[in-house]
Amino acid sequence: MTIRAVLFDFSGTLFRLEHDSLTAHDELMRALTAPVGVAEGLDVDEAEWERRDLDPVAHRELHLAVLAGAGAADPVGFYENLLSPAFWQPYPDAAQALGTELPTAVVSNIAWDIRPVFARHGVEHRVDEYVLSYQEGFAKPDPKLFRVACDRLGVHPSEALMIGDSPEADGGAAAIGCAVEIVEPRPTSARPDALLRALRKHT
Repeated sequence: MTIRAVLFDFSGTLFRLEHDSLTAHDELMRALTAPVGVAEGLDVDEAEWERRDLDPVAHRELHLAVLAGAGAADPVGFYENLLSPAFWQPYPDAAQALGTELPTAVVSNIAWDIRPVFARHGVEHRVDEYVLSYQEGFAKPDPKLFRVACDRLGVHPSEALMIGDSPEADGGAAAIGCAVEIVEPRPTSARPDALLRALRKHT
């Protein structure tokens, strides 16, 4: 089937949470941004954690509790940094990957508006639809989120390619017939062209 639209995950796929002030907390950052499940070392109720991306208030409260438990000197400031566009860096090929002529959607498990991140890097106009879990009421791997994206782009799921970093979460797109490509959520400097390589396999 010809690919007529591309769906991208946000964290670990197009952008990564990276900043000099967070370098000493790399393990905590990986735990907080893990796409599914509760990462080792986090003392939090699994059911509540799994629902964090559906409710901004719960997201904040859970993160503040985790950060306080991890010994963060300023949990509120730390949390605000996690949501700050300045702390999210694009992968080297993100702008080019978003620049295809195909309709594009960002499909993300997230509890805050990520559009300012794209705007900060001048690529917000390259995304046709943002399908965010906290706005839609369900999260990946629930097929509903991918179906919403395909419907809004006007394509059948079999005509869409989902690119993400989690086989468990992003791989859920396969349940409705989307093609799926998984990239590794490595540091941005260590992954120069994985998005473009994924696209070339299908377009």
